[in-house]
Formats: sequence, structure tokens, C-alpha cells
Amino acid sequence: MLKENFAQLIKIHGYVNQPIAPALDLQKEIRKLKEEKNAIILGHYYITPELQDISDFLGDSLALAQQAQKTDADIILFVGVHFMGETAKILNPGKKVIVPDLNAGCSLAESAPADRFQAFKNQYPDHKVISYINCSADIKALSDVIVTSSNAMKIVESFPKEQPLIFAPDKNLGNYINSVTGRQMVLWDGACMVHEKYSLEKIVTLMEQHPKAVFIAHPECEQQVLLVADFIGSTTALLNYVAKNESTEFIVATESGILHQMQKNCPGKTFIPAPSIDSTCGCNDCSFMKLNTMQKLYLALKYESPEIILDPATIEKAKIPILRMLELSV
Repeated sequence: MLKENFAQLIKIHGYVNQPIAPALDLQKEIRKLKEEKNAIILGHYYITPELQDISDFLGDSLALAQQAQKTDADIILFVGVHFMGETAKILNPGKKVIVPDLNAGCSLAESAPADRFQAFKNQYPDHKVISYINCSADIKALSDVIVTSSNAMKIVESFPKEQPLIFAPDKNLGNYINSVTGRQMVLWDGACMVHEKYSLEKIVTLMEQHPKAVFIAHPECEQQVLLVADFIGSTTALLNYVAKNESTEFIVATESGILHQMQKNCPGKTFIPAPSIDSTCGCNDCSFMKLNTMQKLYLALKYESPEIILDPATIEKAKIPILRMLELSV
């Protein structure tokens, strides 16, 4: 009985706590397993530098969804957070999608439980639902179209002005789009814990200490932070901006994992993480993203677990708004 229970736990949670020989060359073993299993590693910009460097494809949510749609790999190992693995599974129901740690969730996705959102949606029967990709598969299934921070503005503007809209689950991104477009989308009251923790007071002080620095911010930040930003953009937009801008010093308000790619792309420039309310080191990390490790990645690939499992009916419903997003993003 004990053995059966252990087997069930392994099936659900994977081998994330199994011991690994200290002398094992994880990078070498991961590359070997990847080739043997015809697997692809998709990584988000917010994971740790060593995980970014071993990923086959690194990108923001839009680029990762596009890559997941077109891959011919048999196994997709998604290194990010849970909703990203779900998106890959929705686009590839016949493939095995695994993640290093099922506990790598998302505070924004968790802020919108499906039952509460359904009740909220019922209050606005004439509204179309636009949902940020940072949401659960169940919320995607209740949506008309999905967006990312890279394409949200474009997709919102694709709807006629007279069409009433619900935007979920990020109120900060929704509020930013409303302010730029003049829309009056109804906003679900959700937010990312990382982007809500920035301290405006500390940021202003940092800007005074670095008068030549350009302050850039992700639109998931609160409005008071965005009002003092020199540039607002998605993860990819921020990366492109610092590469093209002539300034050599930047204060960056988004998850600190992005600094690794910024530094790789622009080795002669300085990037300073924007300080959060409760931070002493100046960093603002997503604790969920940081649950991913090289050890867990290796074990997930070796044992092909933990696997993302979704109900076929949910996949069928959720796929429609994701495909619409991808069509509108061409």
C-alpha cells in the first residue's frame, strides 16, 4: 500500500525531491536526454540565468505560445510557471508537456478563480471577455480572446469602440490600456504580486541618485509607478528598447530575471533593478519562477514528470481564444 501511495505521489508531483549525485554534469545530461527523447526546453525570461542559458527557446508569453504551437518535439519541457505549461498543453493536446515543479504557480492567475469569474462575467452579458494570458486554463475557456503584454493594445483596439469589454485578470495592465486608448473596459480586480510591490518613493530616490538613468517599466506595474516611467513596455519591448536606446544606464521595473538577458545583449550598459517596498537588496523576484532549478529540470526530463494534465473539454474551449490571439498577432 505504501509503495502504491508513493507511486501516486510521484505521478502527481514528479521526482523533484529525488537525490542527484553531486558529480553529475547536469547540463551534459540534460542535453543528452533532450536528444534521446526529442524534447524541447521552453524558458521564460524570468527564470534564473543558468536555466535561461540551457533553454532551447527563450521568450515572453507570446513568443513562447507561438513556439509551442509550431514545435515538432515529442516532449515540451516548460520552464516558467504553471499557466504557461497549460497554454503549451492546450496548443499541443497530443504531446507530453512537463514542468520542473507543479508548485510554480502565479499570483495573478490565482487571483481569478473560475467560479467567481463566471459569476462576474454573468453580470455583463453583452461584454466580450479579453483575458491576459497569465490566467488558468479555466479562465481561458471563459474568454473570447487571450492577450499578452506584447499584443494587448493591438487586440483591444481590434474590437469596435462600441463593443463593451471585460479585461481580466490584471487590473493594472487593463487600467493602463484604458488610459492609453480611452476605453472603459470593465476590469477584474487581480494583480501580479511582483509588479505591485514596487516602491514609488524608493524609485524616485533611485532616479535622483542616477540622474542619467532611463526608468523603464512593465505595464503590470501600478499606475503611480507607470506615471514616472520614461518607457512602458512588455518584456520583449523592454529588451528591445534598452538595446536600441543610446543611454548606458537603466532602472528596470519588472521581474529581475530579465536583467540577465539585458546584460548579455548590452554588455557595456548598466541595469539597476527597481526597488520594492519590502526589499533591502533592490531585487524584485517572482518566488514561483525561482522554484525552477537545474536539478528539477533534469529530473523532470529524466522521468517525464510532473506532467500537465487538462480535461479535454477545457482544452477544446480554451484553445479557441488562444488561436484567435495568435491569428491577430501575425
